[in-house]
Amino acid sequence: MNEKNMKENLQGFAVKKVLDYLDGDPDKNLPKLLAWADKFDKDNLFAGQRRMFHEVIENPDNNWYRLIKSLFTDIDPAVRKVFFENFIVNTSLVGSARQKKAREEHGCNIPWAILMDPTSACNLKCTGCWAAEYGNKLNMSYETLNSIVEQGKELGTYMYIYSGGEPLVRKDDLIRLCEAHPECEFLSFTNGTLIDEKFADEMLRVKNFVPAISIEGFEDATDFRRGAGTYQSVIRAMEILKKKKLPFGASCCYTSKNVDSISSEEFIDDLIAHGAKFAWFFHYMPVGNEAVTELLPAPEQREVMYHKIREYRSSKSIFTIDFQNDGEYVGGCIAGGRCYLHINANGDIEPCAFIHYSDSNIHDKTLLEAYKSPLFMAYKEGQPFNENLLRPCPMLENPECLRSMVNRSGAHSTDMQSPESADHLCGKCVSYAENWVDTADKLWSCTHNCITCDACDGGDN
Repeated sequence: MNEKNMKENLQGFAVKKVLDYLDGDPDKNLPKLLAWADKFDKDNLFAGQRRMFHEVIENPDNNWYRLIKSLFTDIDPAVRKVFFENFIVNTSLVGSARQKKAREEHGCNIPWAILMDPTSACNLKCTGCWAAEYGNKLNMSYETLNSIVEQGKELGTYMYIYSGGEPLVRKDDLIRLCEAHPECEFLSFTNGTLIDEKFADEMLRVKNFVPAISIEGFEDATDFRRGAGTYQSVIRAMEILKKKKLPFGASCCYTSKNVDSISSEEFIDDLIAHGAKFAWFFHYMPVGNEAVTELLPAPEQREVMYHKIREYRSSKSIFTIDFQNDGEYVGGCIAGGRCYLHINANGDIEPCAFIHYSDSNIHDKTLLEAYKSPLFMAYKEGQPFNENLLRPCPMLENPECLRSMVNRSGAHSTDMQSPESADHLCGKCVSYAENWVDTADKLWSCTHNCITCDACDGGDN
């Protein structure tokens, strides 16, 4: 065993022991662990994090404390143990160190997570969904999916996320990958309609698979976009997962038609009541020749989401992220391998799930070769694409950036049925980008510069 592996094993062993200790009595042992961290962080390298945890555990009524406690009361102990070890030890501790070393050695982005489509097939046809026009019934073989995970682990990637299409069309292969890579954590975006008792029992068995169920708000909003009866199918899936004590979350796309529903306190409370532990919010993207641009939120609607999600993070016992409005916390655009990338069902390696252009295919190149390709290197050199991190995307808020990168790299459209030029895609975003500037600049200035203003009551929001 080399020195690097020995160090990783020792660190992993220590953290696992800490997690075992915490599992015994979280109420009693959380304060002890924090006191231990205070004692050993003599150089105050983690002072901010420790201060945050003190605020959480010293107030049992704090929403974050309630969320942490719910992981011990609501989640199967064996599943919780595997999740903590895979996410904290492998994905965050071991994986991050390997990623950093690989970035320095190879001079390219190395992702924290890989998003991949096992299939382009789907049992729904949602309004405005690019996947519906993406090329139906393409599939990556199990061997290809397995090779992606093997290559990714070598470079430090232990987090794998499925999209589609509907990934659960490939249930058996997804479970097989969980079995083959028990040290990895697998998450799947899913419409939820194919989750049944049998699949939930398989999730309990492998322990390292977490669904993020797509939902657009309450019944009217969800069924408007996803089809009649979808909402009730989603609720049934959540009830099964909650009964089995399995972790899951929600994936929510906000559009001009559902902002009021999806941003409401009633909706968040309903997700919590049904057992969701996280909710990821995505801005509608006008991808594809058949995209419904009328679904793009207006600036004032996007601003509502900005304020609401921050409000819920300080009051609700659910972990929420708004991927378009939370760019300031992750340094802007996370695509192009900086934090993640996307591999579609045809094997095309794309910078982002919403950027359907590629100059590499997994059947022809290794992951590392793709990370060094002209398109991915253009991303690395261009990030962040805007100093205002509330304008993070090279397509939606900075369409001239994507147009330039695609043209310079020679990347091609990966849409199998209706290829869309970068000029056409970016052209749909120009007005949106211009309209968002004033609101984005106001919010950015408020967050970083003001003492008090109407928008934020002193900048604390």
